[in-house]
Amino acid sequence: MGTAHTSVPEVLDALKEVTYPADRDRLVTAAEQAGASDDVVMALRGLPAEEYAGRAEVARSVRVAPEPEHGHGAAQRRQRAGRGGRPGVAQHLWEEPKTPIQEEFDR
Repeated sequence: MGTAHTSVPEVLDALKEVTYPADRDRLVTAAEQAGASDDVVMALRGLPAEEYAGRAEVARSVRVAPEPEHGHGAAQRRQRAGRGGRPGVAQHLWEEPKTPIQEEFDR
């Protein structure tokens, strides 16, 4: 199944009344009852059929279309990729290199 044309915040907004853990069918039903768009429901139907412990697991698992990069040319994308960014991955999920201070604390 492809990606839905929605966003993770839209998906999570449709699930704000869900009590976790919840399986995929429960998430789809909750979104439909909340009046979610067809794209949100489609994104939830595309989830693996397993139980989700919370909103964070749903956010990591749901497949949505990446936001367009308006005003960002190839040079900016290469620069971002050089700093650890990967296409289709939100910046807050990038692995950041540890600073020397963090490395010292890990010893």
